[in-house]
Amino acid sequence: MSKGPSCRKHGAAAVPQAPLMRIDPVPALLHSGNAAASFFTRRDLLDEQVGSLTEVWESPAARKLLARQQADGSWRPSGRKQEVYPPHHHSLVETFKRFRILVQRYRFNRESAGLARAAEYLLSCQTPGGDIRGMIGNQYATYYTGLILSLLIEAGYADDARVDKGMRWLLSMRQDDGGWTVPLLSRTLDAATIRRITSEYAEPVEPDRTMPFSHTWTNMVLLAFAAHPVYRDSKEARAAALLMKAGFFKPDYYTSYQAPNYWVRFAFWWPNLLTALETLASLGFSASDDDIAAALAWFVDHQREDGLWDVAYALGREGKDEPGKPEERLWLTLRICRMFRRYGTL
Repeated sequence: MSKGPSCRKHGAAAVPQAPLMRIDPVPALLHSGNAAASFFTRRDLLDEQVGSLTEVWESPAARKLLARQQADGSWRPSGRKQEVYPPHHHSLVETFKRFRILVQRYRFNRESAGLARAAEYLLSCQTPGGDIRGMIGNQYATYYTGLILSLLIEAGYADDARVDKGMRWLLSMRQDDGGWTVPLLSRTLDAATIRRITSEYAEPVEPDRTMPFSHTWTNMVLLAFAAHPVYRDSKEARAAALLMKAGFFKPDYYTSYQAPNYWVRFAFWWPNLLTALETLASLGFSASDDDIAAALAWFVDHQREDGLWDVAYALGREGKDEPGKPEERLWLTLRICRMFRRYGTL
């Protein structure tokens, strides 16, 4: 594959060009018509001096996300929802969804009063043990606890004692091999039992620690460790990261999200090849690592002709699945570019 030029001009600024990328993605990001995406492209990829983050926070798209926030910091989903246990389940899920986009996409932090109220609501769902409870009934949700903690840390809560309690809880929930799974998946339970214990009150199912880790859910848990300035240096995080990256492009051990194609499905909040590479960069891994080099090459090979990436792909066969909305491709591409830059290739 031919290499692109070492840099290209975009107005008065110059941006280092990834030596492996076939197409420079920056023009598409800059001229997308999305003011927030352009702001972050200029700031994070072109190293330009830009205005305050509050400009992005005041954008119509961000303000729409903040609309209808409740006094307790939560959001309630629209429409009628079937009652499940616990009573706060639907509000927790809706608040998590909005909180994720506000933090990951628009870079909200605890300086925003609305974001701070939402953070307090999420933390109000923490049990005395440290996990965030209510995403799947009264069951342990190691993966959601990891993701929610990562968002809280990114928003400025790394030094909060409740976050530290959550991190210690995650460490206590590892499998014997050093990775994580969802405790429910480590037990042999029929579908009817799973539906019952995740929709009404039931004591949490304890994990069978002898069962293998899941690279999918380890990927999601490790987001918290990658975000945390102290726990990212832990030997436990590095050991789990080694397990995870050895599974690139392979099927998971468990039936939930088992297919290899999930590695290259970038929709919503589910873990994938991009989240794994972001985590590995935060944990100190480099592009010289064989697994990481192969993963970066996959992104290079699957870049669209317009410089963007699709939301989902299929492994092992021609064609793509779920090309996604143009705006989703735009935000995904910005995130991929940030990741490449962290490895020194953009």
